[in-house]
Amino acid sequence: MPRRDPSARHPSCAGGHPAARPPSRLCRHVSIAAIPFVELVRPHDPHGVDAAVRSVMSDERVASDDRSHDAAASPDPRRWKALAVLGAAFFMVILDSTIVLTAIPSIQSSLDLSVTGVQWVITGYAVAFGSLLLFFGRVADVLGRRRVFLVGTVVFVIASSVCGLADTAAVLVIARLAQGVSAAIMAPSALAIVIGVFRDPAERNRALGLWGALGGVGATAGLLLGGVITASLGWEWIFLINVPVGIAVLVLVPPLVGESREHGAPRRFDVAGAVTITTALVLLISAVVNAPDAGWTGATTLIQLAGAVALFVLFVAIESRSAAPLVPLRIFRLRTLTAGNLLILAIGLAVDGMLFPLTLYAQQVLGFTALQFGLMSAVMTGMSVVGAFAGQAAVTRFGMRPVAVAAALLIVAGTVLLTSVSTGGTFFGDLFWPLVIFGPGMGAAFVTAQIAALHGVPDAESGLAAGLVDTSFHLGGALGIAVVSAVAVAVIDAGGSPAPPSPETLTDGLRAAFAAAAVFAAAGLAAALLLPGRGRRRTSSAASSG
Repeated sequence: MPRRDPSARHPSCAGGHPAARPPSRLCRHVSIAAIPFVELVRPHDPHGVDAAVRSVMSDERVASDDRSHDAAASPDPRRWKALAVLGAAFFMVILDSTIVLTAIPSIQSSLDLSVTGVQWVITGYAVAFGSLLLFFGRVADVLGRRRVFLVGTVVFVIASSVCGLADTAAVLVIARLAQGVSAAIMAPSALAIVIGVFRDPAERNRALGLWGALGGVGATAGLLLGGVITASLGWEWIFLINVPVGIAVLVLVPPLVGESREHGAPRRFDVAGAVTITTALVLLISAVVNAPDAGWTGATTLIQLAGAVALFVLFVAIESRSAAPLVPLRIFRLRTLTAGNLLILAIGLAVDGMLFPLTLYAQQVLGFTALQFGLMSAVMTGMSVVGAFAGQAAVTRFGMRPVAVAAALLIVAGTVLLTSVSTGGTFFGDLFWPLVIFGPGMGAAFVTAQIAALHGVPDAESGLAAGLVDTSFHLGGALGIAVVSAVAVAVIDAGGSPAPPSPETLTDGLRAAFAAAAVFAAAGLAAALLLPGRGRRRTSSAASSG
């Protein structure tokens, strides 16, 4: 058996969305709802036969290893088609996190949803999605990324069909939970596949630029498409539109994507680790998305947060002793991975922390309809695409730190400008330039953070790394909305305005929320400074591609 050449391994160096959140107390204020090679030692052969055989075998081994290296080094001719199909699936998952928002009034009227029902239609997807990303990222590494992705897509198609055909609130809520689970299966496995098929670091960065752009477009397009589809076809079609797209993905992925999994490791799961981390994430996400309603010092919030902290501590203890851990703690020794996850956590905090009050300001203060707000946000969406592509090219040329710092500064500037919005403001007078500045910063920061969080990760753990980065962003978004909501409510309450608050009092609260988002963006700037500069980036890339 030929000895495996370590250089034949695929390089693993480089490398949305604001998730939907439940109506908060603030919403109520404003009336919105290897197999190892074994050496064989033979007895001494005086006739030299063994020496000749070993010489031939050695030549064959070298030739075989060269062929393996060439195969690993040559690009997959199907990679861009695979990216297009996987990107369509990713876009669909991200779209479903926001498309439901503008359809809520119609759904509520059709199914006679209570306030709690509305909250679960939105929160169910977010909690299931965010809490299971890490687990299913690891499952994809062990069982096979294509296999797991396809299973997730099947579940997503079925769940979307049930959502669209639901005739009771209970059926819709259960189907939305299933949608969230399937999204948590699809997102990390799809990203891990993209990392595997794009082996050249520069090409991988371009692919991740596209991936980031899709996330940004999907998140904001949901606000626009939800209104258009609901008005023209009915709310059922915001879910049923997923069915033909999902079926097309199921047909196209098998011929375009080969199977990949972690080889040489025991195919068993760290059940204790999976249970503790998943439960901890459920408690944490549930606590932060409901805190604006239940109160940060309320018994429910405090119990959930305390349970989450206790389970996180238990999880670390379990992983440090497990023979096959769900999350090998050594992975956090990778500086770029750790810094990248901190950066994307801060981006989630800042982006969702800005978008939530932006929505309220546009609709409740300026009087925009949901459709008008979707069209207005297109300027930010377009600029985020520009930032994503420019960011990936700049990372390849200049390194991670300069790009991340510049992007974070743009986010800080955009949010600071928003703190000056006025009650009698206009789109061009108060929102246009902040969104034009914020958009490219968001796109470039997201792509740079994703590249950093996936940089230097072994191929065998790419699914885990993808799950980590997705979880970091999702947690950031949930916490960002919860905190800015609490800040806005505190300011509104301090103003003594009756419910609903006056436009002036509401604007004061939203300005304070934008200021909180600016603080989160400044934290992202601090995380960006932890990333390696140009020299470290080139060295690491060379090592990975060698």
